[in-house]
Amino acid sequence: MAKYRFEQIAINSTEKKKPVEEDRFTYLGLEHLDSGSLKVTRFGSDVAPIGEKLVMRKGDVLFGKRRAYQKKVAIAPFDGIFSAHGMVLRPNVDVIDPNFFPLFISSDYFLDAAIKISVGSLSPTINWRDLKVLEFELPDLETQRKLAAVLWSINDTMESYKKLISATDELVKSQFMEQFGAIDSEGSFTRKQWKDVLKIVNGRDYKPIADPDGQYPVYGSGGLMGRATDYLCPEHTVVVGRKGTIDKPFVVNEKFWNVDTAFGVVPNQGVLHYLYLFWYCKQLDFKKLNKASTLPSTTKDDLLKLWINVPPYELQEQFAAFVRQSDKSKLLASNLVRLNIENTKRKDDRDV
Repeated sequence: MAKYRFEQIAINSTEKKKPVEEDRFTYLGLEHLDSGSLKVTRFGSDVAPIGEKLVMRKGDVLFGKRRAYQKKVAIAPFDGIFSAHGMVLRPNVDVIDPNFFPLFISSDYFLDAAIKISVGSLSPTINWRDLKVLEFELPDLETQRKLAAVLWSINDTMESYKKLISATDELVKSQFMEQFGAIDSEGSFTRKQWKDVLKIVNGRDYKPIADPDGQYPVYGSGGLMGRATDYLCPEHTVVVGRKGTIDKPFVVNEKFWNVDTAFGVVPNQGVLHYLYLFWYCKQLDFKKLNKASTLPSTTKDDLLKLWINVPPYELQEQFAAFVRQSDKSKLLASNLVRLNIENTKRKDDRDV
């Protein structure tokens, strides 16, 4: 395979414009991009975005250069504007097949190399001057075309799996509503402030204890970031974003270290079940707590002032059992998808 500098593979479009009112309908920010998915399902802004934005054309590959460890890559679904914290990339068709290009940009091969050259601590960012000189090996164009056909087939399978997961999550949400009602209504349950039923663990810098082979995972608001030799939060903790991605809580089922972009929300034992708390949080609008004009953020004090319905613990356990059964269904679907992908890859090995 031939080796190329990234600037020989991709064209970095730097065309910008200052948004006007109608641009809010076709605006894409990093918050609209989902890690691991090339498809855009959310877009737009309530008001015209502030500051210059990148001009994107339908089919461009959008790459989140800020907090690149979140691995956000997507294909522009229409002409519009994109966050200046990203890059608008186009293929050099003499070197890389246009259908293969987005798959290459979203690959771990490219992203892992790009993440290593990020600079900055709180919001590490990739600079074009560093990225453009990175070297990557590429197969010939004909092989790229064959690989693209196979990889897009795998991608379609993964997208179908995500739709199934989304449907399963909607079922769990319906079960939550049936058992507990709306989260902003007390109903027949006791209603308490967060400060009375849980504790919040502030995130910290993990560089002093960072270790690729560390026993404990490290999480930020956007997900897994690395490994560490120590932990801050116990297992079954709900992670809520402090800065950046503040509206996508998730559960960590093992001891872990959280960095300062994320809070660890630890429920009081026997009072709140962590799965009940998680699904409660999934329905909260954390963006209402945002006071920042640029990077969304929340505060510990604001979180502790929130209210939560506290049903009998036995009822929460019943709901948790339903969630675990749903998770088993997800795991079964995941295994079927994996087998499908492995069969596709074996067929590809024979045909390419």
